[in-house]
This record gives sequence, C-alpha cells and structure tokens, in this order.
Amino acid sequence: MTDGIHKRKSEHIELSLKGDSLGEGITNGFDRFQFQHNALPEINFNEIDIRTNYFGQAMPTPFLISSMTGGAELAEVINQNLAIAAEQQGWVFALGSTRVMLESEKFRKSFQIRKYAPNVPIIANIGAVQLNYGVTADQVKRIIEWTDANALVLHLNSIQEVIQTGGDTNFSQLLPKIEEIIKEISIPVGVKEVGFGIDGRTAQRLIDIGIDFIDVAGAGGTSWSQVEKLRSKDRIKKEAAEAFAGWGISTATCLEEIKPLSNLKKIIASGGIRNGHHAAKAIALGADHVGFARTILKEAIDSAENVVEWMQVRELELRMVMFGIGAHNLQALQRTDRLQTR
Repeated sequence: MTDGIHKRKSEHIELSLKGDSLGEGITNGFDRFQFQHNALPEINFNEIDIRTNYFGQAMPTPFLISSMTGGAELAEVINQNLAIAAEQQGWVFALGSTRVMLESEKFRKSFQIRKYAPNVPIIANIGAVQLNYGVTADQVKRIIEWTDANALVLHLNSIQEVIQTGGDTNFSQLLPKIEEIIKEISIPVGVKEVGFGIDGRTAQRLIDIGIDFIDVAGAGGTSWSQVEKLRSKDRIKKEAAEAFAGWGISTATCLEEIKPLSNLKKIIASGGIRNGHHAAKAIALGADHVGFARTILKEAIDSAENVVEWMQVRELELRMVMFGIGAHNLQALQRTDRLQTR
C-alpha cells in the first residue's frame, strides 16, 4: 500500500512540472481586474511594509508555500530546500498530504522539516475524506506531533479522487467529522481545496462549524483531474477526465464570494498564483496570505538558493504593485479603491 502511495507521489511531482497538468479554458480570474496606476504615490518605496501575522506569530511576508508533496524520495529534497528558504524569507510552509506518515515510517522523514525551519509556521495536511476511511483524531494528533505543526489543514479533492486509481470517493457526512476534529485539535484548523475552489456557500457551512481558516485553492493552476488523467491506465476514466479540464471556480471568484463572510479568522488565496502582481490582487480581494505551489517546484528541486531568489522576486513584485498604487502596508492594499474590473 505504502509503496503504491510512494509511486503516486513521485508521479505527481513529475506530472505537475508538465504544462499539460494545467487546467484548460479557465484562468485564476485575476485577468478580470487591473490596478489603476497612481503616478504620485506619496510614499517611500523603501518604507513599504509587507509584514503580517499568522495566528499571532509575526511574519515578515504574507506569503505561503502551498501544500505540494511528501512521502517520496525526491519530496524529501524538495521539502528540505523549501524549508530552508521559508526560514530565511519568513514564509509559512504548508506540507503536502501526510496520510502516508500513518502507514509507514519509511517516508516520515520527508515531512519532518522543523530542523530546517525552526521558526516559521508549519501547516500539517491530510485529506478530509480520510476521516471516512478510518483516520481518527488521535492519528491526526500524531501527525501534528511528528511534524511539529502550528496548524492543520484538511484538503477536499472530490473530483481528483474519482479519477485517481483506487481513489476514496465517500464524501458523505464529512462536515460533522470535520467539526469533531476542530473540537479535538488544539491548534488552528483550516480547510482547502486542491485547485477547484471553495465557493461562498460551502465556506459559510465551514465557518458555521468553527473552522479557523480557508484556503480557497481555486482553479487556474494545476488541475488534479488532468494530473490523474495522465497517470491513469483506465481508458474510461481518462476520457471522462477530459470533460473536467476546465472545471472549477477561479481563485478570484472564490475570494469575491468569501470576503464578505464574517467569523473567519483568515483567508488564504492559492490556485494559479504565479507572481507578486497576482498576489497583490488576491490581497486586495480579501486574502490575508497568498500561496504558491507549482510555480516554485522547479527551483525547489534545484536548490534552496534558487528558491530564495525566486521568493525575493515575488516579494519585490508585491512591493512594486503597492508602490504603484500608493499602498504603504498590507492593510492599505486590502482597503484600496484602485483595483478595478477591466
């Protein structure tokens, strides 16, 4: 079983790097918006402040490495490089799905990156559907202990599971099980999609049971129906997956729907975010933190130094947008009236 998961994780990394793993005919939605340039910003570029906090912990940036991988040999190198860079630049680090940690000690090491990132928040991650397949609150607590995580995210990946060989597709009565986990776990608990988005109505149901944060993980980047189609040997599933190449809710639309909702401590924007300009739009649409995944993967395979340089470019892009509209800090960016629909 664990060897199968290990093989799947390795294939996920390989396929995610390919262009044909992206959705077709759908964007992250940020192309619908543009910032109105402010020729007289009346601020000092060198004093632009992108500091924020993550559940009380001061952070130098609003950026986050989104959940990607673990449980494979290459994943250990990737996560080590990402962790070193996250520590240096002050980015939150969300781990890939940690289910394999419960099934074998062999690949636990790839998720245990605290020694490389002693100070940044780490988010542990497991599929919410696993709560219908025997994963208990005690096991989730064990994952949190093994990873020394500061928060937990439960991912929702219904369409992916249907196309995935041997996927877990019983998503019935998950909401009360998620509620139980929230009650049992002492650290913040969030929910994320994996690239098809979370709409306002679903977000409200999660808020009503006490969820601490939502990562919208909208469409516009990696399509996991496409990734599983490329892996599949099942002709029927491969053909059916084609109909879902453009499936999902764009990241921008998710943010528009979730921003007005109250009693949600944090909104994370991920899904097809490729640069600091996209990140600025996401923050202006209500995000507190912005996550990158696939776009950072190639650098993560190469070296921590390459990841750091990539991160510094994204931070500069965000500051340049803020300078271009006259927003001196992230609160001013969230309140800006210079984000306009095209």
